[in-house]
Amino acid sequence: MSTTGIELKTRRRALAEAVELVSSMRFAISLLMILAIAAIIGTVLVQGNAMPNYVNQFGPFWYEVFRKLGLYTVYTAWWFLAILLALIVSTGLCVVRNAPKMIRDMRSWRDHVREESLRNFHHKSEWRTPLDYVALAQQSANRLGHAGYKVKVVDKGHGILVAAKKGAGNKFGYIFAHTAIIVILLGGMLDSELPIRFQQWFLGKTPYAGSGVIAQIPAQHRLGLGNPTYRGNTLLAEGQTGSTAILPQASGVLVQDLPFAIELKKFHIDFYSTGMPKLFASDVVVHDREAGKTFPATIKVNEPLIYKGVAVYQSSFEDGGSKLKLTGFPMAGTESKSFEMAGEVGNSTELKTPTGAFAVEWSGFRPFNVENTAAGNDVRAVTKGQSFNEQFAATLGKASGSAGKNATNKDLKNVGPSVQYKLRDQTGQAREFMNYMQPVTLEGSQVFLAGVRTSPSEGFRFLRIPADDNYGVREWMRLRAALANPAMRAQAAERYAARALAPGQGSQPGFGDQLRQSAERTLGIFAGDNTPGGFVAVAQFLEKIPAAEQEKAANVFIKMLNGVLWELWQVARAKDGEAAIEGSDKHGRFLQLATNALSDSFFYGAPVYLQLDEFHEVKASVLQVTRSPGKKIVYLGCVLLVAGIFAMFYIRERRLWVWVRQDGDGAHALMAMSTQRKTLDFEKEFADLAAKLPQSA
Repeated sequence: MSTTGIELKTRRRALAEAVELVSSMRFAISLLMILAIAAIIGTVLVQGNAMPNYVNQFGPFWYEVFRKLGLYTVYTAWWFLAILLALIVSTGLCVVRNAPKMIRDMRSWRDHVREESLRNFHHKSEWRTPLDYVALAQQSANRLGHAGYKVKVVDKGHGILVAAKKGAGNKFGYIFAHTAIIVILLGGMLDSELPIRFQQWFLGKTPYAGSGVIAQIPAQHRLGLGNPTYRGNTLLAEGQTGSTAILPQASGVLVQDLPFAIELKKFHIDFYSTGMPKLFASDVVVHDREAGKTFPATIKVNEPLIYKGVAVYQSSFEDGGSKLKLTGFPMAGTESKSFEMAGEVGNSTELKTPTGAFAVEWSGFRPFNVENTAAGNDVRAVTKGQSFNEQFAATLGKASGSAGKNATNKDLKNVGPSVQYKLRDQTGQAREFMNYMQPVTLEGSQVFLAGVRTSPSEGFRFLRIPADDNYGVREWMRLRAALANPAMRAQAAERYAARALAPGQGSQPGFGDQLRQSAERTLGIFAGDNTPGGFVAVAQFLEKIPAAEQEKAANVFIKMLNGVLWELWQVARAKDGEAAIEGSDKHGRFLQLATNALSDSFFYGAPVYLQLDEFHEVKASVLQVTRSPGKKIVYLGCVLLVAGIFAMFYIRERRLWVWVRQDGDGAHALMAMSTQRKTLDFEKEFADLAAKLPQSA
């Protein structure tokens, strides 16, 4: 044989081995295991989240590693699609290799068996009858036909073979099930982002990362009407019309043009008592300018609008640009004078403060909020057996954090509207805030909740500003500004010293000045002149005192702090021309909560506090727009899969042979029966046939 012939034979052998490997069960199982692991990753790791959230969670290094591996979009990663394609090829080759053999086997009667072979079967039976062997063979064939078997009679010369089969369609189960896998995967890939990725790879389509008017977005960021499959969202405020959908991508968005325009006339929403949406629906008008057709429709949850192969689902709802009026209060410096401010959800407003210019990005508005407002113990109660620092740490943790703690309690109430916004400085750094419009009753007291977080992945931590006698925040703001004013602190210390001195103590040389200086220093420590203020500064100060005297010193410090803060409150009111506040349990409780809020305010991190005064709500509907031609293909695959599983598990193939030969004056018959799965039903059927076939006519 020539060298060329040997090489050709070697290549054919290698190709045959490769085909056998790819179409083997172990290769398919390996692919399924990889897909299962990928699906677990895609389930555990939130998909399609914002980049900063991943960086905060994993750090810059692992964020980049996971990004290159495509773990943030597992189901559209190139390697995931490649595995699906390999599984399709593997299953297809398996069907191509085995289906013809199975079809030939189903058609085959296996009529080449010999009498000696039948004697080796486990399930066999013999009998003799006085009938002629031809008549016996015909009688056996008729009885097997009545039992539901297909029968073939073969004359072997020295005898007659009656071959029968039943349930040969069992092998269709294998063919249908494997074909169903191919069909379902093809349908799924057709409905995946593969067509969009194809346009990005070969047609120059790129995600758009900027902002602006949708109509002005360049063509390289838009997908045409011929795009076979997509899944995007469109947000419409009442009265708006849209003819595009937004498809989120890892580095931006793609704009999908729709074959019609949708106009939102009215958005309806009902709520349960828990605050969860019970029903939301959109009354829309569809404008098909190409066909010159306009018609109304109502889109509800699980009741989509389907037109021109595009399904429009009611997905969720958002704010459509509510108009807001707010009052701003300084949160830094010695000024407490308020100012008016207006905003619109979805837009931004410039804010100038003594610390610099900011942009207020209005991100959300909710007309009502259902929260858990169950009453609890005094969050500032001192617990015996704890160190001073532990008490302050526990106190700080209770005073800040979720607005609705005690999740086991079910005292759910509507606490009114809230506004959500971001304050972005000139460097681009931003914090997000959420403020409630009305005071909320928590633990027996009414407080205004002012939430803050530094990242969208975090929960809001709430500053609790106590409501004053006019159910506002002006008294607390006045006290905060006074705390930041050294001159007013000095006046408060002098008043405190004068009130605290017992008769006769004032005559002691230097005692009054010493008490005044101590009170002024106490306010200075709490105000954070040289360190972070609040109880953290107090704890740092007390750490310098010997441990044995810390508890006694803490009690003296807190007692003096409460007294001098009361005087500071009177000084602040007198400065604004207000009458002195009346001493009562109510005002004492207010001062206690105000002190806690003053301590927490050092962590608020905003130059202003914005209180919502008025609003005009504008609702918006979020509609999911999908084109999924692969859905029907997947349905077909599911039908094939069900049929295949039914055939494999509920159709039992049985083969039966009866060898008949002449034996003297009569005939001798040897019956043998086989099946792929030996069950009790098979044993019963064999016994039944072994009893009926020998019976005389």
